[in-house]
Amino acid sequence: MQALISAAELAATTDALVLDVTVQLAAPEFDGDYRSESGRGLWLDRHIPGSAHVDLRTVFADPAASYHFGKPSPAQVAAELAALGAVPGTPVVLYDAGSMQWASRAWWTLRDAGFDARILDGGLPAWQGPFASGEEPARSAGHLPDPGESRGLWADRAEVEAISLGKVPDELVCALGPEYLAGTVPTRYTRRGHIPGSLSLPAKSLIGPEGTVLSGEALSSALRPVEGRLDEPIVVYCGGGVSACLTALGLVLGGYSDVRVYDGSLDEWSADPSLPLVFS
Repeated sequence: MQALISAAELAATTDALVLDVTVQLAAPEFDGDYRSESGRGLWLDRHIPGSAHVDLRTVFADPAASYHFGKPSPAQVAAELAALGAVPGTPVVLYDAGSMQWASRAWWTLRDAGFDARILDGGLPAWQGPFASGEEPARSAGHLPDPGESRGLWADRAEVEAISLGKVPDELVCALGPEYLAGTVPTRYTRRGHIPGSLSLPAKSLIGPEGTVLSGEALSSALRPVEGRLDEPIVVYCGGGVSACLTALGLVLGGYSDVRVYDGSLDEWSADPSLPLVFS
């Protein structure tokens, strides 16, 4: 699977639909302090020439979900991707301002709907230029066939509850940093902590010093918390189902074959006071 594309390879590509999917999330100052902003302003200031900005708060997201960034239906993904100019065979490249998490979220969403895409490894900081600013001419709307059913890359709350209670043998993995597992910093969501029974595999631990995704022995070493579970079901969660997609990307690149993302993550879980959260 070619999930990543280098800046040099993208520079040599002339027919790709390049999408900046950056969203800005402010660091929470107190529990429940959730503030998001479109990354469109950043895109207008500086972007890859010919790219378009997509606001993941409203596009490739279910507006009826009870939590942020709810997963869309495959049919919605197809319609919105076509509206951006995609036709069958169009190479799709996703990038963000550098965290890699937003591009990973979009990649996971498209992948679940059956559409191939690649992530610019390292995001915009890896792009060596040229750069553009201001508006770009919109591509003509394309068309895509009905993608059919979801490819099963998402998990829901009931499934995560069953894993946490030990009713099914799937592995539950938290993609947040250790400070969030310990509950020592404010959370954007209702309550601090992590879901009982989950392992720690922070998304940021899969990014190397150059800002690109780890590979080879470095990736294998970072994935050691789930070592030996290549063919076992793994469900990844985080705060809002975004960083979890970066961890899921790392797992897929590492050869893990049965990975799903808990879409609602702690955004949904922490809102129900009957569901337990623990600290470590």
